[in-house]
Amino acid sequence: MTLLRHTVATLAYRAAKALRGAPAEFGGFEGAGRKPVEILAHMGDLFDWALAMADGRHVWHEATPLSWDQEVARFFAALEAFDQRLASGAPLGVSEERMFQGPIADALTHTGQLAMLRRLADCKIHGENYFRSDIAAGRVGTDQAAPVQEF
Repeated sequence: MTLLRHTVATLAYRAAKALRGAPAEFGGFEGAGRKPVEILAHMGDLFDWALAMADGRHVWHEATPLSWDQEVARFFAALEAFDQRLASGAPLGVSEERMFQGPIADALTHTGQLAMLRRLADCKIHGENYFRSDIAAGRVGTDQAAPVQEF
């Protein structure tokens, strides 16, 4: 599960970058499709689902979006709970491949959407050479390493 945990840490790093410094009103930005707070709520739902699947339960719950700050906290709490489950070494209720292709890949896509919406909402974030980023399995909260090479 080493690669899966590194992928989750990569998601946390990229999501933290896309969310850091976003004003609360960004959550309600109407660009195209879902509002950022709705996307973020969905990302929290994805990791609630991932945790349930890790335990062999196929349960989906669509949460009503909370405030922007609450959804940021909820997403990272769900990500941390999932990472701790992976770190436990207990067998997964589904294959790692399915876990990746479902909730994890979906959340990576939505992280890109949030970064794009930041630009559209004129709350720009700097690009970064993610290859050089200091990403470590287990570091899945909002407290991430500083960027190594932004542009």
